[in-house]
Amino acid sequence: MTQHLNKKWTQGMFSTEDWWSAWLGIFFFGLGLLSVWGLDVVGWIAKPKTWEWTNLIQDFSWHKLLKTSSSTYHSLHPLISLFITYIVFAALTGLGAYFQKLDIKKYLIGFTAIFFLTWFAWIAGHEAHLSAINAMVKKHNYYQEYNLSWGLQLGGGASYLLALIIGLSIGNFFKGFAKKIKEAAKPEWFIKTGIVLLGIKLGMMTMKAAGFTYELALAGAAAAFVAYLLFWPIVYFIGRKYFKLNRSSAAVLSSGISICGVSASIATAGAIKAKPIIPIAVSSLILIFAMLELVVLPPALTNLAPNEPIVNGAAMGMTVKTDGADAAAGAILDQLMISKHLKQTGEQWEEGWILSAALLTKIWIDIFIGIWSFVLAIVWIRNVDQKTGKEKIPKSEIWFRLPKFVLAYMLVWLIYLGIMYFFPDAISGAKIGGNIVQGSFRKLMFMLTFLSIGVITDFSKLKGMGRLAILYALALFAIIAPLAYIVAYLFHHGMLPPVVK
Repeated sequence: MTQHLNKKWTQGMFSTEDWWSAWLGIFFFGLGLLSVWGLDVVGWIAKPKTWEWTNLIQDFSWHKLLKTSSSTYHSLHPLISLFITYIVFAALTGLGAYFQKLDIKKYLIGFTAIFFLTWFAWIAGHEAHLSAINAMVKKHNYYQEYNLSWGLQLGGGASYLLALIIGLSIGNFFKGFAKKIKEAAKPEWFIKTGIVLLGIKLGMMTMKAAGFTYELALAGAAAAFVAYLLFWPIVYFIGRKYFKLNRSSAAVLSSGISICGVSASIATAGAIKAKPIIPIAVSSLILIFAMLELVVLPPALTNLAPNEPIVNGAAMGMTVKTDGADAAAGAILDQLMISKHLKQTGEQWEEGWILSAALLTKIWIDIFIGIWSFVLAIVWIRNVDQKTGKEKIPKSEIWFRLPKFVLAYMLVWLIYLGIMYFFPDAISGAKIGGNIVQGSFRKLMFMLTFLSIGVITDFSKLKGMGRLAILYALALFAIIAPLAYIVAYLFHHGMLPPVVK
């Protein structure tokens, strides 16, 4: 444990993915906040538009596909806007890649490919037959404006799904190409940055419906706490009793599937000093099954419980075991449920609440990773390794295990709450830049996540997993998913997102 005692509190601040998620998120947030003083320094970012293919073919124009995110930069040609977007994101993430000691040349080549493939998916996903809803959305009914005779009516979920399909195709059928761009396929980094920016969304939603936001946060905390008490011991017991796993394997798998995926499995393995192969095997299972959940759960929950959007979101947060896949699944669920409800009732739920339900539950779980690892380390030393008195676990381990992007998310949220309570005259100005950052910036990070998570997912890795794979599947679909839904229902039943007026 000497290595732990020698750690500085600032260790990893400029060399880890977790910290760089916080830095990028806070930087973008700061740029957006300048709108309080009337400065628009974020409106240059490109944004896809809804389009229809026959209309585009008849009279092609890039202006039909893209636009800048604010009118301040309306004179920019869409391709110039896209190029500026690429330069800014390549430079900032490249800086982070450099400090994380990634191969910067490979990273920039890979990021370039991922960036433009992501934008292809984002633009293609906005084709009217895929995305347009047959209802008024922001003063437009593109379904009727383009005289569509059919449409999938997936809303923004079409782009997310298309990016995922492209990524999975690369990761499983074009493995040579996947290997070349893998250095830049960082879904956890991209999504954690996007989650920090979601703190802006939550802050602005709090300004509109403070009571509902607080209720959602408290319910998420309670659900996450109950999940810890239920999931971990059940999976650990089954792994030991019926699958004859050793203590280390059972503990790492239990943390991975019960708590927070890859992060929890790695943290647990480090805490109990498990063999390195164990968290690697468990992490592979987590990522692969997360893809299955990402594809299956959003449409399944949308159709099984269309009138319980917040319950569905919270259940998603407890079921999907990586931050990236959870946020991605929550984003798809958010779009699908809003689209379905709008199509059936003509009433539009405000975007972001269902996604926030998934993420708030997940974030409470993330917060306790450090504490849980600390507790397991003590239990293992005293009761399994029988080294009582020989090693001391410093309390600082909780800090090192605590996800820093979660702290950044909470900071951003709290700053918006501070504006609401102490500077109400600045609210309208804060919303201008905030809407662009939590909209275009955040959604770009989400889109990069979808494509990247597909690139690194190789379903062939399921071969040879044996008992671990069987236990993981059984625990996930027979125990975690049903219990998660019951817990989510108990704490979130009847909660509905605010309606767009």
